[in-house]
Amino acid sequence: MGIDLDRAEAVFAESTDGTVGLEEEFAVLDPETLDMVPRFEELRDSAPPALAPHVAGELIRSEIEIVSGRGADLADAVARQREARRLLFAHAEAHGVALGALGTHPWADFRAQEFIDTEHYRRVADSLRYVAKRNNTFSLHVHVGVRDLDRAVRVCDRLRPVLPVLLALSASSVLVDGFDSGLHSARTQIFTKSFPRCGVPDAFGSWAAFREYLELLVATGSIVEYTQVWWSVRPHLSFGTVEVRICDAQPSAAESEALAALVVACVLAAARDVDEGVPFAGPAPRLVEENMWRAIRFGLDGELIDLERGVAEPARAAVERLVAWSGADVTLPDLNAAQRQRRWLDAGVPAAEVYGRLVAETRATYGDPAGAAVPGR
Repeated sequence: MGIDLDRAEAVFAESTDGTVGLEEEFAVLDPETLDMVPRFEELRDSAPPALAPHVAGELIRSEIEIVSGRGADLADAVARQREARRLLFAHAEAHGVALGALGTHPWADFRAQEFIDTEHYRRVADSLRYVAKRNNTFSLHVHVGVRDLDRAVRVCDRLRPVLPVLLALSASSVLVDGFDSGLHSARTQIFTKSFPRCGVPDAFGSWAAFREYLELLVATGSIVEYTQVWWSVRPHLSFGTVEVRICDAQPSAAESEALAALVVACVLAAARDVDEGVPFAGPAPRLVEENMWRAIRFGLDGELIDLERGVAEPARAAVERLVAWSGADVTLPDLNAAQRQRRWLDAGVPAAEVYGRLVAETRATYGDPAGAAVPGR
């Protein structure tokens, strides 16, 4: 096994700006207790032909991923994903399984979860041990086609300060390990802050610099496949895309689709700025990390630092500026998933009921091929 970096250059040379791929991760649940259950292989192996190409595994046997495949644009990818979701939810229901879509499960014991048996995940489990075992988390990944690998690396550089804003907007993981974490994105603290080569990457400036980094990792035995580089934004060398991996999973289809639309718009806006030579001074990692912590801890209820002006502002204002810069045409919820959970918990709603409400949102919206209204609208 190896990493063919020359081939990666060819893949990006043939890529087309604005193609889109969506990946959504779900917890596999007992419909009565809402406990996580290890039934991924059963669902995968019995999937009907129209669904099977869209089903993927993701580390543990109580998790399932649905993927759109390459869409010509966002609308095409969403249409593909809606049909795949419809098939998945009908298939799960026929097998007596429910699906949950938050960044974490509120009470599942990570020590009881079993890894799926593939070469890749055996390697992950063996090399990371506790770090892999601890990672029972769920996210939304968005791939956007970007032509030219050097250009894609520079797009990733420009998206570094955007990542905390997307995280604050997407935060959905308040409850974990049977208690209220006090965080808005416990998933990020568990996964992004624990896995190696994860979180906000350095600004590389060029494909040559990024390639030198990868060659060092390969030469020193640090990685044997590119997917062991888990940065929250990365050029995907096999697909010819910029992949944004910062977002928590979303409890409703409308929220997931709105986030995906914003991510796509941000990638394309960054590519436009690269092409037009818009000045960009990449902020220091310590400054982006300060905003990452604010997003993890307080989400949209807190403040983020405007790194250009050096002042704190409401996170919602940062989101509005991001929407304006990207030109995204999106409808966002009045309260995101973490805020809804926070309000219910503060009102005394038991955690199990909070999760039940959100699982019901997931079932009602992801199983509907037309999607559903954004919560709170």
